[in-house]
Amino acid sequence: MRSYLVSILLLTALAAPACSSEITVSEASVDDRKAVLATVEPIRQLVARARTGGTITSLKVREGDRVQAADQVALVVDQKLLLQMQALDQRIRSQQAQRDQARADFERGQELQRRGVSTQAQLEQVRTALDVADRTLSAMQADRSVIEQQMAEGAVLAPGAGRVLSVPVSEGRVVLPGETIATLAENRYILRLSLPERHAQTIRAGDKVQIGERGLANDGVDTRREGVVRLVYPEIQGGRVIADVDVAQLGDYFVGERTRVYVSTGRRMAIMVPSASIYQRSGTTFVRLKTGDEVVVQTGEVTSEGTEILSGLRAGDVVLVP
Repeated sequence: MRSYLVSILLLTALAAPACSSEITVSEASVDDRKAVLATVEPIRQLVARARTGGTITSLKVREGDRVQAADQVALVVDQKLLLQMQALDQRIRSQQAQRDQARADFERGQELQRRGVSTQAQLEQVRTALDVADRTLSAMQADRSVIEQQMAEGAVLAPGAGRVLSVPVSEGRVVLPGETIATLAENRYILRLSLPERHAQTIRAGDKVQIGERGLANDGVDTRREGVVRLVYPEIQGGRVIADVDVAQLGDYFVGERTRVYVSTGRRMAIMVPSASIYQRSGTTFVRLKTGDEVVVQTGEVTSEGTEILSGLRAGDVVLVP
């Protein structure tokens, strides 16, 4: 009796219809998306340059390192500046002695004039000598400050925070003022698109695009991310329009890495059904109509709104969605 009851319950469960909803198929306007390749680029490339000529005595970064703004990248030393500094120090000491002597002569002249021994002209003469000595010493000290600044500028600093892309120099190399020591990429990255000229009228800043899986591997709808066109360059180069796309979390990509981007090139009419209404059996794709009939369909693009049906359905058909 127990086995008989279990069999009855199983047959009842199998015979019960599955819970499903119904949708009426109709054509809708959808984006006509085109897959193009985009490259990961920094918003800006920063260049750390030598501000003074000399020999690189210390190189503190290499390709791939991350640096912060004002971090020291390299140290350039010019031995001539050190010799000039030593020579100028000796001249400053000599001038200080002359200034001290001129001050002593001026004080003596003031005392002699007070006693009525010296004339006003003699006092003016020693005062002028003291002024000349003071100004000459100030000029020498200013020259020394210039040399100190030149020596301080031997430290090549990072112009901003980012990642080091290339270091075209090595320790011991002689560099000239303005020569590139390192090239850096800012911490903000974008995807750069290059589209045929015919798409220049359809792409606009603010348009949303879909980003495929990292690299060139096959992707599906679940792996796509969304980006926004931030800038469309007004100049067409080589018959192609250039655009930049903002995407979150691009910092772990390689600069220059390529990935697929799906951009809208217009609108078209298409039949879309929920992806849950589609099933496969024996390598064939089916949907079930309200009448209970199974219809073989050919599917197209899969989006977050559903799956496009290329053939097998027409407007007005009622499809069951489990």
